[in-house]
Amino acid sequence: MTSPVKEFIVDNAAWTTAKPRLSVLIPMFRDDPSALLAALDDPAVCAEVIVLDDGSGDDALASRIAGRIERMRLPARLVRLTANQGRSKGRNLLARHARANHFLFLDSDMLPDPADFLARWAALAERENTPIAFGGFTLNQTPLRPEHALHRAMALRGDCTPAPERAKAPEKHVFTSNLLVRRDVFEAVAFDEGFSGWGWEDVEWAMRVGRSHPILHIDNSATHLGLDTAPVIAAKYEQSASNFARVVSAHREIVSTYPSYKVARALKHIPLRTAWRPLLKAFALNEAAPTALRALAMRLYRAALYCEAV
Repeated sequence: MTSPVKEFIVDNAAWTTAKPRLSVLIPMFRDDPSALLAALDDPAVCAEVIVLDDGSGDDALASRIAGRIERMRLPARLVRLTANQGRSKGRNLLARHARANHFLFLDSDMLPDPADFLARWAALAERENTPIAFGGFTLNQTPLRPEHALHRAMALRGDCTPAPERAKAPEKHVFTSNLLVRRDVFEAVAFDEGFSGWGWEDVEWAMRVGRSHPILHIDNSATHLGLDTAPVIAAKYEQSASNFARVVSAHREIVSTYPSYKVARALKHIPLRTAWRPLLKAFALNEAAPTALRALAMRLYRAALYCEAV
């Protein structure tokens, strides 16, 4: 029998009496968000910070984060789980700890770009009462490392996009890495806990919530520090295939307009997929090959994995 998941909570001195207007929600799994917490710690902003250690099982890391939480000037809480709950469940749980009228979801490997990053979000929440907004992300502060060259090239091409470009397909460019959501909106439409592993749960959420609320795209970016090596990217794409199938089943009319769907449809008709698909992966993992061609091979490999769903 599986033991029930337990929560252990650490609050700092400012937590108990605070009445925040913005709740910053940060899930983490074996990442140290200390740099992010330090960047967010602006007592001039009426905000609280809640970190979820989603079953990392690392006592030393949890102790460091707890120490950082206790030293913060903003009201802050650490919620530590005894077992990993995954991306959707973890974020839904974070929202249940939040006390403000707006939530700001940030990934633990992000770092704000503008100095007034948190103040901008707070102003948008308070003045405009914005239901949903995505601020974008960059690689501006991400160290240049050879092993991350492929991920950098792919992210710069597809993800690091200015607001006007994102607004053309608003649900497609929603990620929980830098996302503002009003409480009532999230309480009506939470993340689908049927997703497992990595990928698509945030975009699928945006597809559902976008039916009843506009999705605003602004340029209030944070840097994504946590680039992956090529083998990790491939493994994440392999995990995401079942999640992509779940999205196609529920939202085919939307996802069928995406390039990843169209390419998967085209590749589906090419015979001997089990023979040529590993070759795409092998080329994408070959660090001696040109980065642009590796990126193309990795995108085709992802589409080949998604063939079964289209």
